[in-house]
Amino acid sequence: MDIILKYFPELTETQRTQFAALGSLYHDWNSKINVISRKDIDFLYEHHVLHSLAIAKAIRFRPDTRVLDLGTGGGFPGIPLAIMFPDVHFKLIDGTGKKIFVVKEVTKAIGLKNCEVEQVRGENEY
Repeated sequence: MDIILKYFPELTETQRTQFAALGSLYHDWNSKINVISRKDIDFLYEHHVLHSLAIAKAIRFRPDTRVLDLGTGGGFPGIPLAIMFPDVHFKLIDGTGKKIFVVKEVTKAIGLKNCEVEQVRGENEY
């Protein structure tokens, strides 16, 4: 979590709480349903969250922008970006049901209101 604060010290308390919760949530879910490589789960913040947030250093989405995360997998980059941009609407889709189940549970657990999560094959719908 410290690496996120190093690059994004301006986070609100809500954002800090949401980012902090990702570690235990993903460790717990990954022990039940493999959504992140088991070799990589210990590097969640550096390899997944921070990489997802790289775009936030270059782009600031306008409020009410709609962003599609096509093939979200375990929720990356959609969940970190949704935390970073609470006034932007994110749609996270993936064809794999178990991954979408985890993404729904994580977004619910951290109280993300700006995410829509759907199991759908992107090449069939988008």
